[in-house]
Amino acid sequence: MTVNQISIFLENKYGKLSEILALLAEEHIRIIAATVADTSEYGILRIIVSDPQKAYKILKENNVSANLTDVLAIVTNSCAGSFANTLSYFTKAGISIEYMYCFSIREKAILILRTNNRESAREVIRRQNLEYICENDLIKL
Repeated sequence: MTVNQISIFLENKYGKLSEILALLAEEHIRIIAATVADTSEYGILRIIVSDPQKAYKILKENNVSANLTDVLAIVTNSCAGSFANTLSYFTKAGISIEYMYCFSIREKAILILRTNNRESAREVIRRQNLEYICENDLIKL
């Protein structure tokens, strides 16, 4: 139900993102999903990769500020309204979405979610019979 995500804190300077991506590419680590949030001083790159433990180790060895966290990966349709419908279950349960990003594969979409209460979110997933994907399956995509 959860997958490992790496959050990387980057100075908002020319070439920093390319530098991080090159480190991962050199080690043949595939990026499955990514999102970047930025301010004027720094950015946060959140990535799902083919080998999160190895990627995290490489980043740390290169003095990159990074955290490894668990996030939820929910499978839904990529048609209009699917995201809203899925997220409504969490809203009705009083669970806040801290952030979300997604990617699509054909007619399916994978929502990557971080909530304010992971255990309650897992209960919503079970109760609503939502389809989710585990890290081993996600890496095979």
